Amino acid sequence: MLIRHQQDKKTNITMPPKGKAKGPAKRKLAEEFPAGEVLTDTAKKRWKLGPPIGQGGFGLLYLANEDPSEAVGTSAPYVIKVEPSDNGPLFSELKFYMRAAKSDLIQSWIKSHKLKYLGVPKYWGSGLHEKEGKRYRFMVMDRFGTDLQKIFEQHDKRFSRKLVLQLGLRLLDILEYIHEHEYVHADIKASNLLLSYKNPNQVYLVDYGLAYRYSPEGVLKEYKEDPKRCHDGTIEFTSIDAHKGVSPSRRADLEILGYCMIQWLCGRLPWEDKLQDPLYVRDSKIKCRDNISEFILKCFSSENKPDEMVKFMEEVKLLGYTDKPTYQKLRSILQAGLKSIGATDDDKLDFSVSVNGSDPSSVKKTAKRKKVEVNGESDETDNAPKRKRTPKKKAPKAVQKKASPKKASPKKASPKKASPKKASPKKASPKKLLVEMGTQTSPPLALKKGRGRPKKKV
Repeated sequence: MLIRHQQDKKTNITMPPKGKAKGPAKRKLAEEFPAGEVLTDTAKKRWKLGPPIGQGGFGLLYLANEDPSEAVGTSAPYVIKVEPSDNGPLFSELKFYMRAAKSDLIQSWIKSHKLKYLGVPKYWGSGLHEKEGKRYRFMVMDRFGTDLQKIFEQHDKRFSRKLVLQLGLRLLDILEYIHEHEYVHADIKASNLLLSYKNPNQVYLVDYGLAYRYSPEGVLKEYKEDPKRCHDGTIEFTSIDAHKGVSPSRRADLEILGYCMIQWLCGRLPWEDKLQDPLYVRDSKIKCRDNISEFILKCFSSENKPDEMVKFMEEVKLLGYTDKPTYQKLRSILQAGLKSIGATDDDKLDFSVSVNGSDPSSVKKTAKRKKVEVNGESDETDNAPKRKRTPKKKAPKAVQKKASPKKASPKKASPKKASPKKASPKKASPKKLLVEMGTQTSPPLALKKGRGRPKKKV
């Protein structure tokens, strides 16, 4: 499902051309429509709403059918996003979809570039809907499955190296397409990457609420810093340009992609300890850009650093603000990374590897921590119930039985001064024996040699 459970540290979200930008807190959330509500798009096509399945930005998401005469079931292939008409995010997103995500455009690109699929959601329709005197904007989209952020967290915040490189290749396809259609995304991250509803080996980049038309009618926007737009996007991934208030660009999209891939591999970016301080994050990224090799070493052990990520970030670093990226060269870098680990891009996204194999140091730490936890549980078990059953507990009986003739020795007699009759294995159960021995001072000291802490309780 195309679901957004929370806002992801976005600031200064793009608004409609007219009017002043408003802060996210002032935006209204669409009221919930009853299942069965019918919406008519600008092409006069009617869409039937099913139950709401979640929240997207400041709108609600509903399952939908294109046949109003049928009930909307759980397998409905479409999702309709609805927002109050005066909200900005859906307006901006809608402009992108109408210009660059029509089905025929996407299919033509797939064919001309010999791709198996392209991870850009298709636009199926949109319009305005009035209810009880209020106006709502809506857009019809493909339905998707879960997002990669949920999967990432379920797998201890690690993706395998092969998986990350494959995701990078798929995203290069997506970014090249949207860049060639005059837009940049500006908010690439795992929570905006959704698996196909029908094919879990296909991933789609969604949420174009921050999408920016960097080249309207082929005219490139110029580099210009705007203090009012500083730190736009999601703080941990956004570009250095965005930290300075510069409008999104193609190189910024690729920089964001690089941060995402590195985080997916190592689990945490160096500046994630102070995300509440955007200036610290900005300065950290600038230092990392100035010395990319050192940046990578902060994330990986020296013998296991992914060389392809150094090369990828170095290539992005060379791009000017208005430069067109060399997408094929970037693909070659990631493909070389796959080859270096003996893998190929087999079009299968394997999420079963929970810890990144390219960083054994983190694997060792995890294994050691788990071992300690297991040992701790074992100790707790031995501390009480197992005293009655563990073979080591029976050792004192044998010692007492064989040591009875040596009572003359003062030092060795202390653990054996317990009544021999009571220590007889035939006349006393292990439980009773321990209880009786507990009245003496010396036997527990003898037992302590075998079990440690439990003897204090006895």
